Amino acid sequence: MSQKQWTAVDRYFTDLLAPADPALAKALKTSAAAGLPPINVSPNQGKLLMLLARLQGARSILEIGTLGGYSTIWLARGLPPGGRLVTLEAEARHAEVARANIADAGLADIVELRLGPALDTLPKLAAEGRGPFDLIFIDADKPNNPDYFAWALQLSRRGSLIIADNVVRSGEIIDRSSRDPGILGVRRFSELVAAEPRVAATAIQTVGSKGYDGFAMVLVVADP
Repeated sequence: MSQKQWTAVDRYFTDLLAPADPALAKALKTSAAAGLPPINVSPNQGKLLMLLARLQGARSILEIGTLGGYSTIWLARGLPPGGRLVTLEAEARHAEVARANIADAGLADIVELRLGPALDTLPKLAAEGRGPFDLIFIDADKPNNPDYFAWALQLSRRGSLIIADNVVRSGEIIDRSSRDPGILGVRRFSELVAAEPRVAATAIQTVGSKGYDGFAMVLVVADP
């Protein structure tokens, strides 16, 4: 098996099940033109996020890490009429691109983008009484994943679903000798999830156009 084959298989299923539409294609194009890192979710992963939002019956979604708004668009499309999504982005340039992409997708009235480090914004959301959110997607700087999980749990309810992306890191997650801050952050996140009695969780390994990685799914089974 090779990256070339993983990408080809991803393309096969993308063409069949998640064909690009103008808004999503433009979001990718404008993000690339603005020099944003190409670390957005793949089309198949975006479709999965949308389906999970619908399966969850989510009316309120929190996204930690907006980038160019590609995953934001997928998630927002999983909301029913009247649903709302709050997305948090630390980088002003990313937020500028994301706002334009979200508006082009016709979702400006549904999505609220807050600029600033998430660890500054999350306490403000809690102080404002925002939440509990039905679905929370964590896809930001990995060293802070433990803190993002703590806030996600605080902003959840029994039945909320927390999804954390990039938890396998090309298999480096099992390297106990790693001093990489991202690996350490994901390992600590995983340990906190495992030790938290208020949640039930699993992690799924994935391969595809984004390489070898995976995501964690955390169901809140007791009130925070």
